[in-house]
Amino acid sequence: MATPKKKASGRKTATPVLTAHVVKHVVLEAQADGNVVVRFEGYTQGLGKFAPAISKRIAELRTGLPLASIASSRAADTEINLLVRRLARSGLLEYRLGPARCGQASVVIEPQIADYRPQISKVANTDTIALSRFAYLRRRGKEMVLESPRASALFRIADPKIAAALAALSQPQKIGQYRKERDFPGLEVLGLLVDCQILFKLKAADIDGARPSEGDPNLVLWDFHDLLFHTRSTEGRQANPLGGLYTYSRLMTPLPAVRPPWPGQAIELNSPGSPPPSPFAALLNARQSVRDFDDEHPITLAELGAFLQSAGRVRGKWTAPADIEDGQGPDVSYASRPYPSAGAAYELELYLAVHKCEGLSRGFYHYDADRHALTPIEARPADLEAQLYDAEFAIGASNAPQVLIVIAARFGRVTWKYSSVAYSLILKDVGVLTQTLYLAATDLGLGGCAIGTNNIDRFARMTGLDFAIEGPVGQFALGRAAGRRPDGDSFEPK
Repeated sequence: MATPKKKASGRKTATPVLTAHVVKHVVLEAQADGNVVVRFEGYTQGLGKFAPAISKRIAELRTGLPLASIASSRAADTEINLLVRRLARSGLLEYRLGPARCGQASVVIEPQIADYRPQISKVANTDTIALSRFAYLRRRGKEMVLESPRASALFRIADPKIAAALAALSQPQKIGQYRKERDFPGLEVLGLLVDCQILFKLKAADIDGARPSEGDPNLVLWDFHDLLFHTRSTEGRQANPLGGLYTYSRLMTPLPAVRPPWPGQAIELNSPGSPPPSPFAALLNARQSVRDFDDEHPITLAELGAFLQSAGRVRGKWTAPADIEDGQGPDVSYASRPYPSAGAAYELELYLAVHKCEGLSRGFYHYDADRHALTPIEARPADLEAQLYDAEFAIGASNAPQVLIVIAARFGRVTWKYSSVAYSLILKDVGVLTQTLYLAATDLGLGGCAIGTNNIDRFARMTGLDFAIEGPVGQFALGRAAGRRPDGDSFEPK
């Protein structure tokens, strides 16, 4: 008699499903006239008019709308896809990976850029993968989140076994062997993380995983903390609350404007023999931030040229060997400008979003500091409009700046030489250049105002440059101050 075969033990794990959900604090509502609105934190935002049938799908966005169910080109799927994208662009949507019908999601995905849509990259048994050196796991409230300054999304890790399994990827792992581990997180999780560049596939030359390019040679020049600071301290590649939110106003009182004196005998510096104020001191005292501009008398192209000549032109060029200890360093080119720069790197470039300038068309330009010329860059009108509107909003102005100067950095000019301090040096250079722009504007009878925010992702779209190669690190609004005529005489605004 034949021996009965043993039944396989355990159950086959069901394939997890990607679903879209409105975030917890959001109420989504389909109105009788077909308009869909979203309500959150006392605000109401319209999302557009849709066909009546979409109201049924809205309920699924509360419980979980499978992305696979709206993948067709049918009209109904096209409409719900449009709604999903509009919610995502407003930061009101998250994605979850988990069981198809019930149970807790193992991973919750929060988009960090407006157009992110989760994709599961194909991972084969023959692939070798590792954690990006820019990836990190941290506590946020009562949650654990996995993120990276390179990633388009962050991942809330709901299952601690996944976090433990991912730790093993600090060393390169071949998928065929890795998936035999007891707590293997699943090909779907790995595929999502590869798509977001939190994991990467290694080539044969990178098999040790020490400091590979991770598919982009420009990343070799970046330290972890520098790239993190660049992406998390401005807009475009993160979805955290940003700006003057007074987050800690209920926890502590504001510090005084002037530091309390140190104890001890003070030495007075005012004396009868002090020299009279110099013209430079008068210029410093005249400097102020100007937020509103006179669009009836905009800045002229001649004034703009004089401003850029005074503050940003190339004054001289030379080459010198890099000061490497063994004396084998290559020759490095230098080009000085009117302001100082760390290591004479002069990594900063000026881009101009022009709203109103007499003699110059509205548009986006690069200032060629060597030729003292403007080169037009073809940018989408919507991006130019958004750039100017965000600047107007940031400084609380009644109109857009006549010229918005975007200060960008060619990061490799600094990171090629400096370790650990590279990004901080770039920001110091931005501060020095900003003061130079202020003084040049004041000297010409123009108005200006520094702006503390940038949008990394939008700048990349407008220029076609990868955000890790060249990106915005400062902005400066420029124009004729409201209340000042082109001849320099002041007058009361209307």
